[in-house]
Amino acid sequence: MSRYCSQCGKSLKACICQWIQSLTSNVELIILQHPSESKRPMGTARILTLSLTNSHHFVGENFSDHAELNALLQQSNVAHFVLYPGESAEEVSTQLTQNHDKIRVILLDGTWKKAYKMWQLSSNLQTLPLLRLPTVLKGNYRIRKAPSDNALSTVEAGYHILSLLEPKNDFTPLMVAFDNMIQFQIEQMPQGVFEKNYRH
Repeated sequence: MSRYCSQCGKSLKACICQWIQSLTSNVELIILQHPSESKRPMGTARILTLSLTNSHHFVGENFSDHAELNALLQQSNVAHFVLYPGESAEEVSTQLTQNHDKIRVILLDGTWKKAYKMWQLSSNLQTLPLLRLPTVLKGNYRIRKAPSDNALSTVEAGYHILSLLEPKNDFTPLMVAFDNMIQFQIEQMPQGVFEKNYRH
């Protein structure tokens, strides 16, 4: 008998399925996950793929010749964007949904260093327009070291993208699942470890 949940891929003890709620969105997310992230017990991308049935999830580092991704990118009736803080990045706003009938946003799931490498290697991404989230947003990934206060986990980034582009829809179940996952992990830590290593 497997020690891992067949749905979320996490250990049965840390299964997040009880907090997952199926959500509907017009905007589609494509999560490109670095291989090192796919094995992390606290990875958050799975919350997005389990909650959003129209999301896409691919694992790799260089996606230049990725057949499934390229097939999506070639669909002429969809506007594709990459969430990446380049100089030309446009801030996410409802203006995008007013200008395009259908939108897909690509998220790079990895540390800043690994996301940068994925971006550098994947030539098919570099032709796409870039998006950035408002800098005032603050992350709540309390059990992973972040380079800055506004560094967001993948599920937080996805939540804010969807909420900004579809303000009439409620995507808070994504954050409920995220917060419950984090709280569970904190409760598994030996007493004092969280306060010593993560609380500022």
